[in-house]
Amino acid sequence: MSETRQSPPPGPDLSQGIDAAALAEDGMLLGHVGGEPALLVRHQGEFFALGALCTHYGGPLAEGIVAQGAVRCPWHHACFNLRTGAADRPPALAPLACWRVERSGERVFARERRALPAPAPLSGPDLPASIAIIGGGAAGHAAAETLRREGYAGPVRMFSADSAAPYDRPNLSKDYLAGTAPEEWLPLRPPEFYRDNEIALHLDTRVTALDPERRELRCADGSRHAFGALLLASGAEPVRLPVPGAEQPHVFYLRSLADSRALIAAAAGARRAVVVGAGFIGLEVAAALRKRGLDVRVTAPERVPMERLFGAEIGGLVRRLHEQNGVVFDLGTTVAAIADNTVRLATGAVVPADLVVVGIGVRPATALAEAAGLAVDRGVLVNEYLETSRPGIFAAGDVARWPDPLSGERIRVEHWVVAERQGQSAARNMLGRRERFAAVPFFWSQHYDMTISYVGHAEEWDEVAVKGDIAAADCAVTYRRGGRDLAVATIARDRDSLDAERAFEQRIGAG
Repeated sequence: MSETRQSPPPGPDLSQGIDAAALAEDGMLLGHVGGEPALLVRHQGEFFALGALCTHYGGPLAEGIVAQGAVRCPWHHACFNLRTGAADRPPALAPLACWRVERSGERVFARERRALPAPAPLSGPDLPASIAIIGGGAAGHAAAETLRREGYAGPVRMFSADSAAPYDRPNLSKDYLAGTAPEEWLPLRPPEFYRDNEIALHLDTRVTALDPERRELRCADGSRHAFGALLLASGAEPVRLPVPGAEQPHVFYLRSLADSRALIAAAAGARRAVVVGAGFIGLEVAAALRKRGLDVRVTAPERVPMERLFGAEIGGLVRRLHEQNGVVFDLGTTVAAIADNTVRLATGAVVPADLVVVGIGVRPATALAEAAGLAVDRGVLVNEYLETSRPGIFAAGDVARWPDPLSGERIRVEHWVVAERQGQSAARNMLGRRERFAAVPFFWSQHYDMTISYVGHAEEWDEVAVKGDIAAADCAVTYRRGGRDLAVATIARDRDSLDAERAFEQRIGAG
């Protein structure tokens, strides 16, 4: 009979105490408490004991940094409050374990586990009588959670055209599509979370009209709902491919869980796939379908994948990685037509395809805002507090264009973490906090075993500074315009990514 052996917990037992001198300011020590991985942190002369693994995807917090009273995850930049363990910044939602720390002489001990304090209920005549959220994605979900975490006790209603409760959308084109993440990992919260927090989820419900004067919204089912304040988080819609044959059933777009499920089902009976588009969605889908064993071709008009965002060198690295994994590229051309089992390119080449996935970008879903008379220009225009041109109506996520203090421009960013952070800020501002949204944009893109992290925002640049070796997939690349750093892309350099984010925050006075 074989014996099951468990790995010993990491580092010292913090409940037995360590020498205080072992930790420098903002230093972290990986250990355990009761067999559970724990992190001892020294910050501003105090000691804190927290769980050691990020509650998002399990990132090793000991490899992150300490800043502004929080520990930051090296993988996706989630932040956890040192005093309470609370998840202060997405993409993490759940708090870390937190232990009381006691200092006795020159030794520091982790004592009993502490519960996260409950929020004090808010009250006052200026609070909205009710809050409505249009959209069940990252921004909408983060806003609903934040409202309750801040102590708002009024009605919160979320209206989502999706049939599923809020889920981990980035996974749809990554591990879930590849078959390496089960569907039970996707929901952001279990059903009882919404019940226990009295967040009314109206799923499969499309809002068709918004009346700012009456403070009322109308749904496709004929129902009407009054609101005191509203968050428009309607997201974006995939750009459709305008060629003959693009409406056939074996042509897919990937935006929702239903889309991903349908694509997985189709992939089970397919051998050859054509992916139209060499951006984030297109290349992540290509990688996922290769993991499922399909022959994959990618076609796009650009000569180098992702060159517009990352430049030619990183774009070339991405292409080589995909080619090493069996992807074939047809670049510098477009799709002319789609038949039952082939795709005809503008060059005249005919490519076999049992299924086609189109990922050529998205457009912000602004129709509702336009009809309601809100200011719109390539997105719903908001101020630094994420409020639209109508008081009490806010916008966040893919649909919002806001004044970015880092670039000095009004921008719109289609990334998960940005949407979540905007949802948090918008929620606080609906409660009267007047919190300027100044979070530095962050996203990551996964290709096989390589992840590209990106902080900042650079639509154009005139200088690139490279630290490390791009060809070796070990680098930090800084994009500059007019001598000013605008963004940093990193591969296998998580600490550099965190440091860049922190430096940007300090530059704009956000931390």
